[in-house]
Amino acid sequence: MTNVLFRVVEITEETPEIRTLRLVRQDDEPLRVRYRAGAHVDVIGPTGVLRQYSLCGAPDDPRSILIAVKREPASRGGSVAMHQVSVGDHLKISEPRNLLAVAEDADRHVLVAGGIGITPLLSMAYELYTWGSEFELHYFARSRETAAFVELLEERVEFADRIRPHFGVPRAGHPAVLRTIAEELTPSTHVYTCGPDGFMRQVGDVLGPVVGADHVHVEHFEAAEVDTSGDRPLTVELDTGEEFEVPAGKSILAVLEDNGIEVFKSCEEGICGSCVSGVLEGTPDHRDNCLTAADRESQMALCVSRALTDRLVIELY
Repeated sequence: MTNVLFRVVEITEETPEIRTLRLVRQDDEPLRVRYRAGAHVDVIGPTGVLRQYSLCGAPDDPRSILIAVKREPASRGGSVAMHQVSVGDHLKISEPRNLLAVAEDADRHVLVAGGIGITPLLSMAYELYTWGSEFELHYFARSRETAAFVELLEERVEFADRIRPHFGVPRAGHPAVLRTIAEELTPSTHVYTCGPDGFMRQVGDVLGPVVGADHVHVEHFEAAEVDTSGDRPLTVELDTGEEFEVPAGKSILAVLEDNGIEVFKSCEEGICGSCVSGVLEGTPDHRDNCLTAADRESQMALCVSRALTDRLVIELY
């Protein structure tokens, strides 16, 4: 996937752990690819580590993009390095990809963010406001001090009256707040959530029965935990007729690459959606954290998913 050199032009220390970076193209040209809210990009930082970050600025900004980086205690080098970046430094950025787009047929949109999960939902709030859509943004965080974008959301955005902060509510208290939100929803409402996995499960468990599971849209930051002890070999056939044997312990993506087949990839953890491909025959064993239930009827992530059948026929995108 093509990467473009961007320059850091502004850094905001949102909290002691979270900073936002505003970036422009190194050649100062307008953005070549416009994106829809909910999109994310690959970012190659100063240490060469590649990570995915949601775009959290206004999608109609033609010249810059905004990302937020949380410094993780167990970081493998990515977030720590990004917290050492300074104004004027350069980062390589991929074209945006979107797995969390706004549903255009909804009568109302409810955005439910947990912690750093505010990032893609903030961009969606900008887009929905521009469209004149009915929406509200519920923001859960451990405290006001640990929440990002507080000043922006309270004082500097036109849709401040649509923001519903829930700061300091313990995880055990979230279902009660969510049940209050559920009282105002209809089957035509769409819900979008991003945050820790446990938080998003609570959102789905409480709001899903009201709006329908296919109206709850989820953005994951973490790979799914999968038991691979029972994996068995399988055969993969491309729509071109080429066949490959995939042994247990090796991914479909890795086997294709070993045989000279070019496949887009990025995280290789089933999060980013880069390697998602079509399924023409067979039944996948889905292990990703990027596809919706509807997507899984005809697609799979080649980096982590396997098969429930002995054979798959796939179409590379």
